[in-house]
Amino acid sequence: MSDFEHVFEAPPEGAAEDWTIPQDWSAYTRVEHDTWNTLYARQMKILPGRASDVFLKGLDALDLNTGGIPDFETMNPKLQALTGWTVVCVPGLVPDEVFFDHLANRRFPSGQFIRKPDQLDYLQEPDIFHDVFGHVPMLTDPDFAAYMEAYGKGGQRAAKRGMLANLARLYWYTVEFGLMKEGDNLRIYGAGIVSSSTESVFALDDPSPNRLGFDLERVMRTLYRIDDFQQVYFVIDSLEALKDETLKDFGPIYDRLEGKDDIAIDAILPTDTVFTRGTQAYAAKGGRFAA
Repeated sequence: MSDFEHVFEAPPEGAAEDWTIPQDWSAYTRVEHDTWNTLYARQMKILPGRASDVFLKGLDALDLNTGGIPDFETMNPKLQALTGWTVVCVPGLVPDEVFFDHLANRRFPSGQFIRKPDQLDYLQEPDIFHDVFGHVPMLTDPDFAAYMEAYGKGGQRAAKRGMLANLARLYWYTVEFGLMKEGDNLRIYGAGIVSSSTESVFALDDPSPNRLGFDLERVMRTLYRIDDFQQVYFVIDSLEALKDETLKDFGPIYDRLEGKDDIAIDAILPTDTVFTRGTQAYAAKGGRFAA
């Protein structure tokens, strides 16, 4: 889910009714494959000891370091054998109802393009490196795979209740920017972190952001920012616990959320479990890699 506007109102020419398009792997250029290799190598210098074991095991299981952009025809059978998921290409951001339908049917929509060599550090719209390197390894885990399916089904219900903004926050603070406990340590699993060389360090090491225990309704009331490092990260106990939270009946939750105020990004509530009380110094300096 994203706050970015959709480029198309209907499936563009060449796309199926469900907005999928062929990956056309043979059309990728040497420069595009080299861009994947550069991004992959850079992240793998940073992620060991930072990324969750689940993510790192997922990378190995899918063998995403084969010398270029993965071919979905090779990758998907491995993923499907593990959790029943597949990855499908789409022509950019898709409408919410299309996104939810894919997730509810264990299909993860991925961008087809890869960023330019001069855009390695920041790209507004997710590309194939963010989507495949960042998201897909986690889909090899049965609990996370079940969570994502439940999220897709929940999205269809949230749309009918007018609660998409609240549900988007859950996705943002887990799938995109989530932290988890592993033993006595915090580890990253959110795709927006693991696919970013700078945020992979910031999310765990910088004194600026708050790091708070995950609470479903608290998260669904918390604002977020899409254009910079996060001011708060939420820490789950385990993927199994996250899955169990999502399998609850959200009807009563939506009833309680209706009419409640949003929570500021930098807020710490008396009821929060606080892992790190951040300084918020980065945001105070103006963000976007402020010195």
